[in-house]
Amino acid sequence: MDGARASWRFGLVLQPGFGLMGLAGVLETLQAANRLLEQPLYDTVLLARSGGAVCSAEGVPVLAHAMGQAGWLDAVLVHAEGPWHGEPDQAAPQLQWLRQRAAQGCLMGGVGTGAAWLAEAGLLRGHRATAQWPHGAVLAERHPELVVSQQLYELDEQRMSCAGHQASQDLLIAWLIQRHGERLGPALLAALGRERLRPREERQRLPLAAPLGGGSAKLAEAVALMEANLGEPLPTEEIARLVGVSRRQLERLFKQHLDALPSRWYLELRLDRARDMLRQTHQSILQIALSCGFASGPHFSNAYRARYGHTPREERSPQAVAWRAAQSGVSLAQAPVPDVPLGSPDEQNREILAR
Repeated sequence: MDGARASWRFGLVLQPGFGLMGLAGVLETLQAANRLLEQPLYDTVLLARSGGAVCSAEGVPVLAHAMGQAGWLDAVLVHAEGPWHGEPDQAAPQLQWLRQRAAQGCLMGGVGTGAAWLAEAGLLRGHRATAQWPHGAVLAERHPELVVSQQLYELDEQRMSCAGHQASQDLLIAWLIQRHGERLGPALLAALGRERLRPREERQRLPLAAPLGGGSAKLAEAVALMEANLGEPLPTEEIARLVGVSRRQLERLFKQHLDALPSRWYLELRLDRARDMLRQTHQSILQIALSCGFASGPHFSNAYRARYGHTPREERSPQAVAWRAAQSGVSLAQAPVPDVPLGSPDEQNREILAR
């Protein structure tokens, strides 16, 4: 990333029904960077199609400027949730605005399902992108020219995207590390109360309580069974029987929505749990292996290396432990928090996003 420019101005485009947590994650991360770097390097302005109050998915109205009044921007992040539902008459001016910003060299991104807007504008051809589950499958079907992943976030040259909620923090932290170096990472995590930066390749967790319906409800039920039985994994046939579908139907659901076979998804759930235990507990590696459904230490070690590129023992190496310990104490500066403008037309937004 270009680190030469002194400051960056982010335009945060709010679509009706956007995720409040995703927006707060972006604002909090950029504010924390300003504080740690002791400079107001990152400014934000909240934008909407015609300005005024935009209602979030949580029912909270947030005030925004009209997109046409944005002024100069270095980056644009579209915040949306749910499937693409842009009405042609209303979407066309916004899509054209996005194309113009991209032509000016802006970094373009999407939070939640914001990548769908970039795709509709033709700005993601040949790029990797992700969107909040389960809408990634719909995005891939509507735009076969994209490489759509189920990962938490994607950073692909001048394009970025992430799932909703806390993934927006992960995305911005990873981007800021690219600009300012690895040393900023632990300080940002500590300032935001985070234990670790989730890697880009970590898969999104399936929201079990989501109102999915149809086959996706069966999928959610299957994943719930997997998560409840990590220590004694169930055979795929048994999971299919318990949720009331055939094995072939279950495999189709997993492939369609999660781009993985049930057995692969189950294995990754168990390995993700094992990694958390390696980092957060003092149990032995063999105890963790057995509690996550692995029959032996070598079996666990081989599966772990294939998933993460290193062994469980290396996960607990002095270097890895020292890095994570630094997350709780490293700070680049202890300067007072500057009054960083959120770019909102009204101070009420500060109170809303702080709740």
